[in-house]
Parts: sequence; C-alpha cells; structure tokens
Amino acid sequence: MTPRARQQTPAAAQSRAAVSPDTSSSIDPREFRRTLGRFATGVTVITTVSGATVHGMTANAFMSVSLDPPLVTVAVDHRARMHRLLEETGRYGVSILAENQELLARHFGGRPQVSEEPRFEWQHGLPLIEGAVAHLVCRIVQAVPAGDHTLFIGQVEHLDCRDGAPLLFYGGNYRCLEVQLHDSGAWWW
Repeated sequence: MTPRARQQTPAAAQSRAAVSPDTSSSIDPREFRRTLGRFATGVTVITTVSGATVHGMTANAFMSVSLDPPLVTVAVDHRARMHRLLEETGRYGVSILAENQELLARHFGGRPQVSEEPRFEWQHGLPLIEGAVAHLVCRIVQAVPAGDHTLFIGQVEHLDCRDGAPLLFYGGNYRCLEVQLHDSGAWWW
C-alpha cells in the first residue's frame, strides 16, 4: 500500500455496489418530468431502417458516453415501436437538429406535420435528417434496461457536423440558442 492510499469508507463501498432502484418512490412522475425539464438539452431524431421502411423518433435523452471507443447512448421507452426496431436492426442514426427543424422534431415526436416532408441523406446504410447540425451512425454494442426505458449504447461508426445553431428543448418547449457576447476577461476560461 502506498503512503497516499485511501481507506474505503462504507459510503464509498456502497456507491460502487450495484443498487437496484426503489420502485416504491414517492416522487410524482409529473413533478419529476417538470423538474428535469429545467435541464436544457439538444433535440435529436433517432432513425433506423427495417426492410425498406425508414423509422424515426424524436429524442432528447441522448448523450456521449466514451471517447475511446467512441460511444453514445439514447434512452428509449419500452413501449415505443423504436425499442423493438432497435433490438431487431442493431443500428441507429442520430441527427442533432438545427434551430429551424422544430417541425421535424414534432413530426418524429408523434405529431405528423403535413407541411414538413422529411428529407434524408444516407450514410453507411442509415437515413439521417438533411440539414441537421450533426450526424452519427451507430452500431448497438449494449442495451441496458433502466426502469421503463432501455439505454441503447452505440459505437459511432461515422460522424459529421456543420456550423449552425441547434434546436433546444427546455421546460417542455422547443427553444433556440441565444448567443451572448461577453468580454472574455470577465469569464473564468
């Protein structure tokens, strides 16, 4: 043991142990959703292909997981058709939407927009939303059950991005990023 080795406290040992979620929570699901809605996120459309049919779903429960290997994850409700499709296809595309693509977010969120026909560009056999600020093509390497969702962890096989402002989701509404210019000397970085 080195002189700087730390003793493991009971709390630290417990935090490393696998903990099962308590399903008897007193947290109101609506209040949980409202509270977490205060965390601004980007808006993505997750896509896959089954046969000759393109399927898409709007998701803001998306994040990076690892740089090496490059991994991302998306959370998908067990009841969603996309859940079954991802289990079948084993691959998905991610389009990070631009600020002018709110109608597409609504379309793939279950509110079809008659005036907004989705246009795709294809990369590595998967459809990606044309005009999005970023694209990723992923192969599912792990599916982790998490409550009423599954985390589909995907290894990134292709990516690209372009300049542009993203579409955001905050407080249950779509928003746009406001860019504010500040004196760089006033910030910690």
